[in-house]
Amino acid sequence: MAATESTMLPLATPAPDFTLPDTMSGQSRSLAELAGSEGTLIAFICNHCPFVLHVKDQLIALANDYRDRGIGFIAISSNSIETHPQDGPEHMRALMQDWGQPFDAYLYDASQAIAKAYQAACTPDFYLFNADLKLVYRGRLDNARPGNEVPLTGADLRDSLEALLAGEAPLAEQYPSLGCNIKWKPTVTS
Repeated sequence: MAATESTMLPLATPAPDFTLPDTMSGQSRSLAELAGSEGTLIAFICNHCPFVLHVKDQLIALANDYRDRGIGFIAISSNSIETHPQDGPEHMRALMQDWGQPFDAYLYDASQAIAKAYQAACTPDFYLFNADLKLVYRGRLDNARPGNEVPLTGADLRDSLEALLAGEAPLAEQYPSLGCNIKWKPTVTS
């Protein structure tokens, strides 16, 4: 597994708009429809990434802890199913059923245009937006990684959520996420 860091989109960037198919409901869902009243967390994840699977329990806990506090939770998979069919919509739906459907939506970005608009680079890659859909946090969940023996707490993202809900400025120190690279569609060259 090749480790890739997130690109750290500039703070205060407006959330790029989207409407994507939700693998849980079977309906197309928009950012405006899914945004939380107090903020919105967008997580680029996929089904097979060991970095995502490592943080699964904390992702579920975060959704359960903050959804009732006005935070919308949106997961997006942008991996190519040409190269990684296990990340396709039917497998995404099964994964969310296994996880207890913790998110407001698990969207499939087949064109990969949304991942590119967010400058997403890896899974997991986290983006926290305020109620005005301006970026206040991007980066890692915490410093735990598969095999590094650091306890999984979600501290970086939890601290950012708490600061947002308290009306405080974004955290000064934000660190890139680290995970598997997004599996981009093969390019055709002539």
